[in-house]
Amino acid sequence: MAKRKKRGPLRKLFCLAVIFIISGLSAYLYFTFPDFVSLKKHNPRKTSFMEYREQEWGKKGKKYTIQQRWVSLSRISPYLIKAVLIAEDDKFWSHEGFDYEAMQKAIEKDIKAKKFKLGGSTISQQLAKNLYLSPSKNPARKIKEAIITWRMEKALSKKRILELYLNVAEWGDRGIFGIEAASWHYYGKPASGITPEEAARLASVLPNPRKYNPLGDSKYVLNRSNLIYSIMVRRGIVVPEYEEVVKEEDKKESNQSEIKGPQETTNPSAQ
Repeated sequence: MAKRKKRGPLRKLFCLAVIFIISGLSAYLYFTFPDFVSLKKHNPRKTSFMEYREQEWGKKGKKYTIQQRWVSLSRISPYLIKAVLIAEDDKFWSHEGFDYEAMQKAIEKDIKAKKFKLGGSTISQQLAKNLYLSPSKNPARKIKEAIITWRMEKALSKKRILELYLNVAEWGDRGIFGIEAASWHYYGKPASGITPEEAARLASVLPNPRKYNPLGDSKYVLNRSNLIYSIMVRRGIVVPEYEEVVKEEDKKESNQSEIKGPQETTNPSAQ
């Protein structure tokens, strides 16, 4: 009984010390992080995540360069937007930066695995990490991420957060950042022309874009992209019959253009 009485005060002191440290760090970070208001109208030139990759490449002697093309949300395929939300953050429009249910499940999983990974990150949290932090998963970085996420959600609209995320997210193992660069790299066309199947493929690799390729045939990519696509169909985002008609029309137009060949242009002033 005496031993238990001694442990009680020690535990309380330890908890108070942890709370004090976290509170102090939180206050420091709150007042020292950049002003997010500028992100309302201005795009970041280079993110912290991009700089981290460049340093990583330099140490390994790799001569990769950042490939990125900024594009507005209105010029991104609606299928791609929906696919990414389904894959990464299905509650994006309703939460305030954090999906507490997903975080709880991730913590329980970490406890069982005896590892600190803490998944369940929302798109807002991922954007915070990409813009200002690094890929490390230590507790201090997670505290920073939480504070940045909270402030960013207060300063920016949901549409702007989504637009920023889709433009800075890593999408390949050789410096491919943002959906426009990814669309051209993998499918040879702008993000506005991405089809439902392509959207599901691109969204499926986001958890680990350096390991998985949207064009690959790994079981992970196939299963995850099929699941995303099936959810899109179930929700009425994709109508398979309509997509088949569109594909047939595209084939006809392509065949006709090949038969006709390049069109000659006339100069009206010469007539």
